[in-house]
Amino acid sequence: MSTAVRVALPVPLPTLFDYLPPADGQVVVAGQRVLVPFGRGQQVGLVVDAVVTSERDESRLKPVLKVLDHEPLLDGELLRTLTWAADYWLGAPGEAFAQALPLALREPRPLPDIAEEYWQLTPAGQQEHGAGRRRGGSRDLLGLLIEGPRHADELTAALPAWRTAARRLAAAHLVERCPPPAAPPRRQPPPPMPLSAEQRDAVTAVAEAFGRFQPFLLDGVTGSGKTEVYLALIEQALAEGRQSLLLVPEIGLAPQTLRRLRERLGVPVEVLHSNLAEGDRARAWLRARSGEAKVVLGTRSAVFTPLPNAGLILVDEEHDASYKQQEGFRYHARDLALVRARDMGVPIVLGSATPSLETLANAASGRFRTLRLRSRPGAARPAPQVQIVDVRAQYLDHGLSPALLAAVSETVARGEQVLVFRNRRGYAPVLLCHACGWHADCPRCERPMTLHAGQRQLRCHHCDLHAPVPSYCPACGAGALWPQGHGTERLEEALGALFPDVPVRRIDRETTRRRDAFEHLLDELQQDGPAILVGTQMLAKGHDLPRLTLVAIVGVDEGLHSVDFRAGERLAQLLVQVAGRAGRADRTGRVLLQTHHPEHPLLRTLLASGYGTAAAALLAERQAVQLPPYSHQILLRADAHSCDELDTFLAAAAAALPNDPEVQLAGPMPAPMPLRAGRHRGQLLLESTLRARLHSAARPWRLRLGALPSSRRVRWSLDVDPIDLY
Repeated sequence: MSTAVRVALPVPLPTLFDYLPPADGQVVVAGQRVLVPFGRGQQVGLVVDAVVTSERDESRLKPVLKVLDHEPLLDGELLRTLTWAADYWLGAPGEAFAQALPLALREPRPLPDIAEEYWQLTPAGQQEHGAGRRRGGSRDLLGLLIEGPRHADELTAALPAWRTAARRLAAAHLVERCPPPAAPPRRQPPPPMPLSAEQRDAVTAVAEAFGRFQPFLLDGVTGSGKTEVYLALIEQALAEGRQSLLLVPEIGLAPQTLRRLRERLGVPVEVLHSNLAEGDRARAWLRARSGEAKVVLGTRSAVFTPLPNAGLILVDEEHDASYKQQEGFRYHARDLALVRARDMGVPIVLGSATPSLETLANAASGRFRTLRLRSRPGAARPAPQVQIVDVRAQYLDHGLSPALLAAVSETVARGEQVLVFRNRRGYAPVLLCHACGWHADCPRCERPMTLHAGQRQLRCHHCDLHAPVPSYCPACGAGALWPQGHGTERLEEALGALFPDVPVRRIDRETTRRRDAFEHLLDELQQDGPAILVGTQMLAKGHDLPRLTLVAIVGVDEGLHSVDFRAGERLAQLLVQVAGRAGRADRTGRVLLQTHHPEHPLLRTLLASGYGTAAAALLAERQAVQLPPYSHQILLRADAHSCDELDTFLAAAAAALPNDPEVQLAGPMPAPMPLRAGRHRGQLLLESTLRARLHSAARPWRLRLGALPSSRRVRWSLDVDPIDLY
């Protein structure tokens, strides 16, 4: 037994590590970063407890090499939250604690300077700009700085990759960091939009809860002005000197939301997401930690932002699956935000037009207070008209019905914009030989490869295997290879041919790979004039396109007959969110839903009564068969090179589960996709109506799994509250 320092290290092991205090007598405090020996190298860890009694003998412990911080980076609230999170999601504690730090702070380097960052040209840089010898990013940066010093945020907005050019030019003594210029008079923010009665009631209810924990569900139809409620609440938190954290599900939503926040609030807004340069991310995190940053906007990982003066947490589109981390430490940002709000004693608002069934169940039980926004502000903004288009026995032109094409033609003739929604990227999902029936399958997944005609490639959307498009059928040698089905790329081609005088813009993962591509496409669509958008679910999330009046949804039939018990909920959310893009300005919107199953109960319920009624029916079905949120699940996923190795591990894992009559075990069974990237996949599912009993069984089970000899020949992970079974 010895006195030691307990440290979390970023390794996938279910334990913390004990070290002796530094030999040079440095004081160690919980929440500091330390450099410690680990294996044959060194690691940066976080001190979880500065004084513990270790069960290991002092002679077997190594001392901390160096204390990297003068004061703790993580306060008591974050340390408690991360300890809870690692236990709840059954993650490696070191990986959970590492999630709280930006990558730049996980290295043994001093903290970056968080002072306001400005750059300017040197005299040599001014001469270089006049000479015009530079090209690319260097030329662009010189052009931005010729007008005078610019803030780093301004440079990022104008030239996202400017730091690469800045390093090159700084090494040539052409640009340099400089002190902030004399502060201009603070810009007066524009007056807020007048709130509707429903919006005012929502703001009042949340504001009355400032200073204590209270979860709210802001259930508002698309276009009802949820963002205006967020802005009004953030303004009230600022007036009290408090910090606000606003989470959004996708990076694509951040620029548009950031612009609104900065224009409206008139204060600096820090941004945290994975597309930022790591130095920028670390500085934003540190400014939040110091209390300097009053408003923080971010995606999933921003939930770990330190908030010493917390006043409010907001989670926009709370239903979105992007809030669940699907690799490594599998936390859910929405649920973690609730835990943090409770510990900090602040209200939290979960906003959505299509709340998750879990959130609706919490609201029905009284755990959350519901605030409803049932109308769009302004009499000129009625809800879009939704019409089902029955395509049975109809001729479809590239998958598009005559009624749909006629509506597109009428809309663009009026100078308005159309969204044709197809949640499948690529040109065609199948490449088929018309002579013998052969089709291009991924050899590593045994699933059809998607044809991407623009790159002349076949691509597996499961393992990302690429292959050239064959000229002849590999099975029979015939040249009759036909694309089957329609992806966004094929729809873009077809609509471009049908409407040659109208711009057709495709928005999917392929066309938005560049860092700023999505934002530029959205900015282009703000302009006057007709346009046709072809897009995937990237366009379903909160984007405001004022000239978009027609939404045409195709390919929904695939989601109506899925074996996944969550499929109905996801399809209903997707349809409502996509439909909500229509008619968000002063024009009435219209939605066409093309289907071979016009009598399907889910579609009819959505059309007749809206999402709330459909969600209530889905909740009743879940309760009848005791599925989440009326039961709780933990999924063990495993994959291996051979079926025998996989089967051996899953059988041993099932036998190692502690016996508890309140915990049911399903499996071993193949995964819904049994082969992926050449590895065989299987799973076990634990279920219980009692969350505490489920975790009581799972905690010792996790340790037993790691000790199984067969576990060394497989990759395995535990997923608490899985959102899909793949």
